[in-house]
Amino acid sequence: MSVEEKHNAARKRIVEAARSIVGERGFSAVGISQILEVANIPKGSFYHYFDSKEAFGEELLRIYMADYLQKMDALFSPDAGNAVDQLFAYFRFWQETHVDGKTGDKCLIVKLAAEVSDLSERMRRILDSGTAQAIDRIAGTIAKGQQDGSVRRGMEPQVLAGALYQLWLGATLMVKITHRSQPFEKTLRASEQLLLP
Repeated sequence: MSVEEKHNAARKRIVEAARSIVGERGFSAVGISQILEVANIPKGSFYHYFDSKEAFGEELLRIYMADYLQKMDALFSPDAGNAVDQLFAYFRFWQETHVDGKTGDKCLIVKLAAEVSDLSERMRRILDSGTAQAIDRIAGTIAKGQQDGSVRRGMEPQVLAGALYQLWLGATLMVKITHRSQPFEKTLRASEQLLLP
C-alpha cells in the first residue's frame, strides 16, 4: 500500500468513526477533540489528515453520499423485484434508518442539510449533488415501473421522484418533531396513492 493509499485509508477510518456522533449531535456541536477521541488518533493528528473541520465535513458527506447511493443501487437492482417493489423497499430502508435506537445511524442528509447548507457552500454542494443523484435513481426506477406496468402512468418520472423524495424528507423531519411514526405511515400511504396503478 502506497503512502497516499494509507493516508486516504486513515482519513476514511476517521470519518467513519466520527459519523455516528455527528449523526447524533450535528456538525457544529462536535469538536475536533471529540472526533480524535472516537477515531482513537493522537491529538494534533487531525490537521495531518484534514486542512480544516470543513474539509473533514466535506469528506464525511462525500463518503456518506457514496455509501447511500451504493445502497440505493442495491435496492434498485434488477434482481430486487419489479420497479414498484424496489421503490417500496427503498421507503422501508428510509424508515428503518430513522427508528428509535438508531440515533447515530440516521440519515446525514436529514440531520445536516439545514445546518451545513448555511455554514459551508462546499458542503452544501456535496449534499445538492448527492440528493440530485438519489432523485435520478428514483426517477429511473419509476420510469421502469411505468414501462412494466407496476407504477402508475401520468406523471413525469423526474417530477414524481422529486416529489416523493421531498415527501419522505419532510416526513422524517416531522418524525423528529413529534417522536412518533405517524408521519411515515401517512407518507407511505401517500406514496402508494402516487405510485400504484
